[in-house]
Amino acid sequence: GLYAFRAFLVSEFSEENIAFYLACEDYKSTKSASKMPSKAKRIYEEFIGSEAPREVNIDYETRDITQANLKSPTASCFDMAQYRIYILMEKDCYPRFLRSAAYRNLVNQLTLKSARQEARSKKAIA
Repeated sequence: GLYAFRAFLVSEFSEENIAFYLACEDYKSTKSASKMPSKAKRIYEEFIGSEAPREVNIDYETRDITQANLKSPTASCFDMAQYRIYILMEKDCYPRFLRSAAYRNLVNQLTLKSARQEARSKKAIA
């Protein structure tokens, strides 16, 4: 499902949203406190900064708060920005994905796979 959703976002030129969300998840799982500042800086420069190549659509207040959080990076320094992007995807991108041909294809593939597995199970029991 994630791969299909990501491919859909690529086709709509909005893949930066899921990439940012997943980068934040990876960042939060960072075990080494010494790695957090460099990871935080990379995420900020890639997705939030004014010259970000994959800039996500967040409001100025969220951008400013996130930038201030980077002075002392913690596991939660991107939480507000990540939440804003999650809501954006939930209300905009994901409903479009659910109406797309990509989603219908995914459902059809899973239905066929499930039917095949069920047929094999019945065959094995018989």
